Amino acid sequence: MSDLHDLGDLSDLDEGEMRTFPNLGEFGIVVCRVEGELRAVIDNCSHADRRLSEGRLRGPMLICPLHGAQFDVRDGSHQGPPAWEGIACYRVDECDGTTTVDLTPPERDSTNSDVGGRFRTR
Repeated sequence: MSDLHDLGDLSDLDEGEMRTFPNLGEFGIVVCRVEGELRAVIDNCSHADRRLSEGRLRGPMLICPLHGAQFDVRDGSHQGPPAWEGIACYRVDECDGTTTVDLTPPERDSTNSDVGGRFRTR
């Protein structure tokens, strides 16, 4: 079952720009345009519980403003310490001036358990 939400028209969101939707999901989401495509991720750092939307986007990397943890918005993966786990990313569809995001929780691969966890610093 999907959890679709209408984000309106985001055709004016330029390459490298972000827009936040704080009322979607538990922590809100960040939508950005990277490599010509819209990407959506949870607005919460897996390391320090901080809003990623307060950070900056450098290419496909969303950088946490607190400790500099970096997350690839294309797949949610973390790019090294201080984060030890990735963040949730969501499917975005853009069609005829309407943008939707599917907030259905991603399935976890039980054969690939996360290393560390929230607030782990070493």
